[in-house]
Amino acid sequence: MHTAYAEDAREVVRVPEEGMVESTECSHSGRGSMPCPLNAGVEYLGMLEKLKGIAGRFEALEQELAVAAMQPQRMAELARERAGLEPVVTALREYQAVEEQLEQARGLRTSEDPDMRALAEAETEELAPRLQALDRRLRTLLIPRDPRDDRNVIVEIRAGTGGDEAGLFAADLFRMYTRYAEARGWKSEILSQNETGIGGFKEVIFQVRGQGAFSRLKYESGVHRVQRVPMTEAQGRIHTSTATVAVLAEADEVEIDIPEKDVKMDVYRSAGAGGQNVQKNSTAVRLTHLPSGIVVQCQDERSQLQNRMRAMSILRARLYDVAIEARQAEEDAARRSQVGSGERSEKIRTYNFPQSRVTDHRIGVSSHNLPGVLDGGLDTFIDELATRDEAERLQAAEG
Repeated sequence: MHTAYAEDAREVVRVPEEGMVESTECSHSGRGSMPCPLNAGVEYLGMLEKLKGIAGRFEALEQELAVAAMQPQRMAELARERAGLEPVVTALREYQAVEEQLEQARGLRTSEDPDMRALAEAETEELAPRLQALDRRLRTLLIPRDPRDDRNVIVEIRAGTGGDEAGLFAADLFRMYTRYAEARGWKSEILSQNETGIGGFKEVIFQVRGQGAFSRLKYESGVHRVQRVPMTEAQGRIHTSTATVAVLAEADEVEIDIPEKDVKMDVYRSAGAGGQNVQKNSTAVRLTHLPSGIVVQCQDERSQLQNRMRAMSILRARLYDVAIEARQAEEDAARRSQVGSGERSEKIRTYNFPQSRVTDHRIGVSSHNLPGVLDGGLDTFIDELATRDEAERLQAAEG
């Protein structure tokens, strides 16, 4: 199925594939001499209505933005919505342009000039695959996006099995993600940390701020495994250690309302390395969400208020994640077991130091550049995970 759409959103054109025939008129397109699929039914009409709605809303937003200059908050909301629709509109307009060129090229294949016929044939062979690729792109763009994709994230890394080596691996993962964020122009900030004393982390929680942070990092949730010879191993034996990663989308106060009666707050003195770093006042904060039993503690800031604000941000993100997980489990239990599900119990990736190999078990993809991956080179895996996730969502939407 190929769908094209005019800039005024009044026309939708179908390009026939195998199993489809051309007719002299398509009752749905409102335009004669256009191909019409044999199966132009409910799915086709649904696509048409969706495209009309997107085009109409985009044009309305353009007009509203022109008169909202004196309302900064309203203008920001409109601009955000427009940015979300723009990729679809851009792809549809490109489709229309290519479809028109292809139609012209096909018409010239009957020319009496042999050179013109050859040129038209070559152009047809070039444009037809482009049109098919644009059709796939359009259908993918019309799949409902994860509403969390554009949010900032809170990443929690915890040492798993393996003692001190697991803590060092947690530190390696923290460095990997902060390097990845830096390469994409995102900002990172530690919210809470519990160090092991030898350069590792028992736990480190940090925020990543940037456009589309959750859309990329959401695939990192799960159990990460490392295989290497620890520095403390005299026999040179390879040990296996693990660390868990949880990627949470940030939630604001409007989305997650936490009544004060549901939160118990304890304050205590921050732990430190001694000397001037020891806090004499009770600035560390521990929050317990009574209904869920979730506990969050922050002690890195010198102010009790700052620690409480950070702890509330983490708590809000965890509760938001719980709510989203529950809703998705109810809506689509089957897809949740596939790529990108983010299940915490999954062993998603192995970092093998002796062979300089990183393997993502969900997609069966390996990289033999382990130093590059640990330096933030995650796109090899994330791109493939996003592609597979997108294909599965498209298949589910069409099924």
